[in-house]
Order: sequence, then C-alpha cells, then structure tokens
Amino acid sequence: MREKVAVVGAGIIGLASALLLAEEGLSVSLIAREFPGDGGIGWASPYAGATLIPPPEMGQKEMAKESIAWYQRLAKEDPSSGVRTVKATEYFTDRDNDDSIWYKDIMPDYKLLPQGVLPPGCKVGYSFQTCLANPEVFLPWLKTKLEGLGVKFIRTEIGSLIEAEELTGASIVVNASGLGAKSLANDAAVAGYRGQTMFVKSDYDEVRLINGAEYTYVIPRMFSGGVVLGGISQENNFDDTVDTSLRQDILQRVNRMTGNAFAHINLETDVVKDLVGVRPGRKGGIRVELDGSTVHAYGFKGAGYVYSFGAAAKVKRLVLATLQSPRTGLAKL
Repeated sequence: MREKVAVVGAGIIGLASALLLAEEGLSVSLIAREFPGDGGIGWASPYAGATLIPPPEMGQKEMAKESIAWYQRLAKEDPSSGVRTVKATEYFTDRDNDDSIWYKDIMPDYKLLPQGVLPPGCKVGYSFQTCLANPEVFLPWLKTKLEGLGVKFIRTEIGSLIEAEELTGASIVVNASGLGAKSLANDAAVAGYRGQTMFVKSDYDEVRLINGAEYTYVIPRMFSGGVVLGGISQENNFDDTVDTSLRQDILQRVNRMTGNAFAHINLETDVVKDLVGVRPGRKGGIRVELDGSTVHAYGFKGAGYVYSFGAAAKVKRLVLATLQSPRTGLAKL
C-alpha cells in the first residue's frame, strides 16, 4: 500500500510539493479552500509577479538555485506551461554596487549597467536572463499534472493539522497553508502583505524592477497579450477592495523607470484588470522543517515562485526520510 501524505494549501508551495511527492509514487491528497482557477484575497499565487529573481536578503541560496534550475528546464521542455525565459533588468536605490547580488553567478547574460542609463534615484542596475511564469496558465497546468498523477483534491477549510490527518488517513502532513499557518502552526510570526497591481494590454516584453526606497515593476504575461504594472505593499492589510487612486502613482513610477514606455496608457480605458492579493510572509524568515508528523513550508512572502520547487524538493526529502525512519521530533535539511 502506498504511503499517504496530505498537503494543506494549494498555493505555489503546496502545488509544487504535491507534484514532487506524487512523482515519488506517494498517495497525495491536496486540501485547500481555493484551487487554481479560483480568485479571492485569501491566497496570493494567482496574482503573483512569478518572476524568478531572488530577494538578496532572504538567503536560502541553495533552495532558490534548485528552484530556478527546475523552471529553466521547464521553459525549455514545455512552453505550454506558461513558463519562459525573459530578459530582466533590476535596479536598486539603496546600494552602491552589486556585491550582495549572489545570483549573478547563476543567471545567464548577467551585465552590470553603466550609471548613465539608470532611472532617477537608482544607484546600481544590471540585466540578465531569468524565467517567468504566467500564473493564469501555470497554476492550471500544475493542477492538470497533479490530476494525471492521481492526486486527490479536497476543497475544505480545516481547523487543525490533525484534522488533515483524520480526513485523509495520511501518516504525514505538509503544512503549506501560507497565511493559514498563523493558526494551523500557531505561529505568531506569520504576516500578510497586501499587494495591488494592474494588468494593461501591451507588447512590452521584458521585466524591469526597482527595489529599495520604492518598489516598482513591469512584468509581461505570456499568452495574455499584456503586462502587469506594480507595485504596492502594505503589511497586514487584508482589504480586497481596489484602490483606484493608486493607479496613477504606479503608472508614474513605471514611466519614470522605463523612460515613458507607458505614457500612452489611459487609466480609464486601458486598465484591463486590477489585481489585489496578500503575500503570506513570516517575520524571521522562511520555515521549511519537520516537526513530529508535520513538514512545515511557509513564510515566503513575495518570493513563493522563486523558492517553490527548491522548497518542494526539501519537503520531499523530509517526507521520505520520515517515512523511512523513526520519527525524531524536529529535523531540518
């Protein structure tokens, strides 16, 4: 009989974990309130930028490297997944050089930019090739893969991780519940970060991003005929109401960054959709560890896609090690 594993949460971390576990031949049940195709403020994955650019300060380099390599393979093997390679340009307002940019050694075509081409207020910038996913395509693609592997989808909201065990008969639970980990893992460090962006029709075909004193970006969407312009981040704001007054601020910052590439945009007629989601973060950093019969995997904030398949690989190793040996309480890999 195949060992049973329950994965709680169907955001990118839960989906990635379920995929790698199912590929190992385990019997996987995925428990969630929302699944790919659903909307709502309760999960962030459908609204994410989904660009594989690691936040330099978040650490977990090996996890990010493993994830980036997974997406690079997928972009080459199956473009229908909504994952592709793209040119990215990143700027910082709060550092004078790229010494802290550890991923420059793994990103193809990495180039430091001359000062003369930087946007106003930026001190350093560089370009490189990375991967980009369109969540509207990629998440349903993952769901289809999981269905093909026999993963069971259970739409419900649980009150405890023990309930997940009882519901599925699983001997081990993967807690990828994002914001839900605040109660399910009794973790007061879990925090939500509201983001608001807008989707506009455009053939602009590269990623641009400013970090530091401001947070501004342009992200193209494969198969969708447009780009996402952002962004806004507000801690512990769970309001799903679109604040239309933020549109002008976003557009002004994007035009300043891109040399008025979007000066033609009419905010009344050209904004196809406003996107609002809450990124599930954790003060103190990412948590991927085994605790008894639970593997916790949450706290990724706005970098869920960056770490997703690296985190899932660690989840898989922890699950397999636990199933093959006596429980040892708390373990990390």
